[in-house]
Amino acid sequence: MPFRLVSVLLFLFITGLHPLIAQEMSFEEYNPKSTLVVPGQEVLKARYPFIDIHSHHFRMATHDLGELVKAMDTLNLSIMVNLSGGSGQNLKDIMTNVNANYPNRFIIFANVDFDGVGTTGWADKAVKQLEEDYNSGARGLKIYKSLGLRYKDSEGNRVAVDDPRLDPVWAKCGELGIPVLIHSADPKSFWDPMDDKNERWLELKTRPRRKRSDTDPVSWEQIIKEQHNVFRKHPGTNFINAHMGWFANNLGRLSELMEEFPNMYVGIGAIIAELGRQPRNARSFFIRYQDRILFGKDAWNPSEFPTYFRVLETADEYFPYYKKYHAFWSMYGLDLPDEVLRKVYYKNALSLLKDADTSLFPEK
Repeated sequence: MPFRLVSVLLFLFITGLHPLIAQEMSFEEYNPKSTLVVPGQEVLKARYPFIDIHSHHFRMATHDLGELVKAMDTLNLSIMVNLSGGSGQNLKDIMTNVNANYPNRFIIFANVDFDGVGTTGWADKAVKQLEEDYNSGARGLKIYKSLGLRYKDSEGNRVAVDDPRLDPVWAKCGELGIPVLIHSADPKSFWDPMDDKNERWLELKTRPRRKRSDTDPVSWEQIIKEQHNVFRKHPGTNFINAHMGWFANNLGRLSELMEEFPNMYVGIGAIIAELGRQPRNARSFFIRYQDRILFGKDAWNPSEFPTYFRVLETADEYFPYYKKYHAFWSMYGLDLPDEVLRKVYYKNALSLLKDADTSLFPEK
């Protein structure tokens, strides 16, 4: 063996880079445990009782609510808002189960079926059904992202979020005094090129159906613009913009929208990773708009709530997030003032939700 090659192999072996022992690893596999030693610990229970404005339980009509309430109690979750109430008989069945067992622990939102847009009398029927659902106990309306992404009208055309044929629905919510929690589009990264510059590359690789384009069905900017048009056109209706309207990574722009739309509130479901990587900026935003930010988690997984509590309540540094494909970075605490926490955890939600049991909370 030539002397030069022997020298190179000896160097690689001494430095730990010998090709025979080097470990090949993909980005998907690489998930190092931090060696940083700093003060801080998990927060397993929220400092104050809270309302989860964004949860989904599709079988609540038959679900054993006792087990669910036990899990809620471990988190200090006083009222859960189930956004998946459906309408008609399904919603009535849910209310029967809730009212017979835990009438003060759950609030149910109705849903609208947009499949019939464009048929004769669709708006009148939708508004009538919404009124019936309200009389059955629904205290809000949840709009899924399928509006703007998937729904087609009777002519086969995409139903835009700001389609004027939907205006009677938004107006009826204002008349009834119930909020509309609306999810439009998805993170903008889903529309961006799937390359080495995309922060959501791993998520798109593992969940390729989430990838979008300007023609599938339209651009991200178009859908977001349509949503904002609805807020602008219906100032008498309160809208809760799910996932901070996908502007949690651009709080400067979100601040402009908060100023433009005083009827827009924002929920923090599924975007805590964006807030936890910009603690000073996010803290300033929360303090400035403390009356219009709502706690929400989205998918029901009790083990994930502590990350939310820790980001909101503590000044801890560099602690892990729970889903690498959402965020491969670490979190920092916002250390929010107590009064801001109370508003985010329950006061702001109480101001929007009719019939919520205020006795569950220390300050109204």
